[in-house]
Amino acid sequence: MRLVIARCSVDYAGRLTAHLPSAPRLILVKADGSVSVHADDRAYKPLNWMSPPCTLKEGDGQVWTVENKGGEKLIITLEEVLHDSSHELGVDPGLIKDGVEAHLQELLADRIETLGEGYSLIRREYPTAIGPVDILCRDADGQTVAVEIKRRGEIDGVEQLTRYLELLNRDPHLAPVKGIFAAQEIKPQARVLATDRKIGCVVLDYDGLRGIEDDKLRLF
Repeated sequence: MRLVIARCSVDYAGRLTAHLPSAPRLILVKADGSVSVHADDRAYKPLNWMSPPCTLKEGDGQVWTVENKGGEKLIITLEEVLHDSSHELGVDPGLIKDGVEAHLQELLADRIETLGEGYSLIRREYPTAIGPVDILCRDADGQTVAVEIKRRGEIDGVEQLTRYLELLNRDPHLAPVKGIFAAQEIKPQARVLATDRKIGCVVLDYDGLRGIEDDKLRLF
């Protein structure tokens, strides 16, 4: 991973156009080819980014051009570089879910039909280049469905599922792939974001899945 802290301006040219005026920012260039631009007050979410596959060209005059296969471009103009370093992070072991999330995944996989009549399991922990999808299954129409499971459903979980869907939909053997965001509790902001991205939301009844109480899933 390459970390660059620089005063820069950023222009995006694609289906829409966007401009970030000059300011100090962090630029991340990851081993998977992605490039993202971060401010100091946006937590984990970048101001702008380009997902792989894409190419980075460092031109004369400290102008970086990042272009994806669709011809969209992220143009970063570096005015002053304050820090530039590269680090080998190696293969990440991935997120280890807590006991409740792991058990929810196991229970839902075992009772996959609770997502809807005719659902069938493909596999749990379906591997991708950016980490395993909790559950991959098919609905009654045979469409592939990726399910992300959380104990508490927040915006970062929707973002994670969005990245999985973007990657899975590049596989012609799986596409089109739709998403379901499943959690014991889904925050309103996460639900709004999921709905905007056409991701279904499922509130999981942990005790119900275990068979202790009524076996219900509330679909919204």
